[in-house]
Amino acid sequence: MEARNQSTVTEFVLLGLSAHPKLEKTFFVLILLMYLVILLGNGVLILVTILDSSLHTPMYFFLGNLSFLDICYTTSSVPLVLDGFLTPRKTISFSGCAVQMFLSFAMGATECVLLGMMAFDRYVAICNPLRYPVVMSKAAYVPMAASSWVAGGANSLVQISLAVQLPFCGDNVINHFICEILAVLKLACADISINVVSMGVANVIFLGVPVLFIFVSYIFILTIILRIPSPEGQRKAFSTCSAHLTVVVIFYGTILFMYGKPKSKDPLGADKQDLSDKLISLFYGLLTPMLNPIIYSLRNKDVKTAVRNLVAQKCFTQ
Repeated sequence: MEARNQSTVTEFVLLGLSAHPKLEKTFFVLILLMYLVILLGNGVLILVTILDSSLHTPMYFFLGNLSFLDICYTTSSVPLVLDGFLTPRKTISFSGCAVQMFLSFAMGATECVLLGMMAFDRYVAICNPLRYPVVMSKAAYVPMAASSWVAGGANSLVQISLAVQLPFCGDNVINHFICEILAVLKLACADISINVVSMGVANVIFLGVPVLFIFVSYIFILTIILRIPSPEGQRKAFSTCSAHLTVVVIFYGTILFMYGKPKSKDPLGADKQDLSDKLISLFYGLLTPMLNPIIYSLRNKDVKTAVRNLVAQKCFTQ
């Protein structure tokens, strides 16, 4: 009996919407459409930042990285979710689960750092414009972007390495659409206090520190903008960072909404909340990557002009 209980888990079962099969087709179509918008919108942004020489600046280099990151982040989970909606038994191997957790965790941490880097870029551009070409030279902004990827990947490697070393000898059913790390840790038949502490420290570093850095940067930016004598000059200065600020508010606002809302104590309400928590978590992973290219194209004249030029060139060549 003991040997059977200690058998190693080789695969996980993803519950997803198994309890609500009528919703699966509807959400399959909705999520597929959102995923296609993400691929198209971010793909176009990457293309214009590469092809249009006027966009070869630090801000658009970071934006290109952000778009590529959003494509990687959604691609690490959305195909698995879509496949789960079409498959009666939704399973994923232990190694596949580990890879999926690593990619999604790495992309999330990298985005936090990258948004902080973009805030610094806006701070230098507005608060110290004369030194901007020197401070944000190519020798500076390329390593900055690279370091955000390295930091996100290293953090994810630590967290996932700690997770996969845990023994999983009991239930193998994950109450989620994907291998979400907290849902996986709940299945471990060992003490996970080290994992919890490690993730807590990582959250402070990759969530708390960038938020504080962005907040302080925008206090200085706002102070400088308010000193500009003409309203037109204030609007022009603020327009250069409004898109980034909007993305930051959506990104962190959704996180606060997800983890800050109260839990239901009613068993019946808990079941409904469990479903809503899973759906909110799913759409959180899609909302920001889908809105990023829309925000940057609608609120940025340079990007809109570059997109129009690219479309015009394609039409002319045809």
